[in-house]
Amino acid sequence: MAGCNLDCAYCDTQYAKENYTELSIDEILAQIKKYNCSLVQITGGEPLIQTESFKLIKKLCKKNYTVLVETNGTISIKNLSKKVIPIIDIKCPSSKEHTKFNFDNIKYLKKHHEIKFVISDLNDYIWAKNMLEKYKLYNKALVLFSTVYGKISPKELGELILRDNLKVKLQLQLHKLLELK
Repeated sequence: MAGCNLDCAYCDTQYAKENYTELSIDEILAQIKKYNCSLVQITGGEPLIQTESFKLIKKLCKKNYTVLVETNGTISIKNLSKKVIPIIDIKCPSSKEHTKFNFDNIKYLKKHHEIKFVISDLNDYIWAKNMLEKYKLYNKALVLFSTVYGKISPKELGELILRDNLKVKLQLQLHKLLELK
């Protein structure tokens, strides 16, 4: 989805703010139907800033798709269908947007939901680790630690996770590692 209500320092989807093609919900459903899939991930930008996203999500759920919604966590997930799996990105300090998270979202988390921290450096790692502990996030949802591409290496982040025995998954941006567009 196009548009975002944040301006992260390391944003890798600037194009979602300016270059986009507007499609109706029916046009989007027709595009999805072309693929033999049962899972749809809605991402952006920030998909929840568009009220039409909620209508799209409802229609996808009604058609029995597994729906993942990747959100920056600034907008409440309270009204998302219980069938939806939110992937909530808690912005770290290097993003310059870490103060805008809606902490009410933590009370809506379920075990099958995902929380993601995109980590740029050791300071972000320590901050994320403190957030894990402060909010007991590893008891509420699956926690992912991902790297800011070109900043901290996956190897370095993996070693930190192992060293501290964190209950998190290391997430890699395979499309970047494989140089896919």
